[in-house]
Amino acid sequence: MSTAQDALVHAEPAKQERYDRAYMKMALEWAKLSHCTRKKVGALIVREGMIISDGYNGTPSGFPNDCEDAEGLTHWYVLHAEANAILKVARSTNNARGATLYLTHSPCKECSKLILQAGIKRLVYQDAYKDPAGVELLVAGGLLVTQLDNA
Repeated sequence: MSTAQDALVHAEPAKQERYDRAYMKMALEWAKLSHCTRKKVGALIVREGMIISDGYNGTPSGFPNDCEDAEGLTHWYVLHAEANAILKVARSTNNARGATLYLTHSPCKECSKLILQAGIKRLVYQDAYKDPAGVELLVAGGLLVTQLDNA
């Protein structure tokens, strides 16, 4: 962890919570860009006090923006917000090592593996996903995990 990030993570709790809530508000706004009807999810990756990536759930580039089928079920090929944010970093000259991921919903098992491999060290999320296994994997992998209430 860098000195700047180490200082932020170990900052006084009230100051850290103010930053966490501000970034979460931004992730919630980003979620509104999703074309999915069933669930809109937003993600921000912050490293050393800078937003280095963002994402929301949706179909791959070049596909129609319909996330759900006629029965309302999500298409298997829809990308999750955190996967989109991690892939965006991969296309850049930056990396997510030591970063904080702000996520409007906690990650699924598959995305949790991506988060670990990307080198992200902290997760802040608001709403819990139906399966807690993703968060459990991240905690077992050494991530600092914080759930914010909806206040």
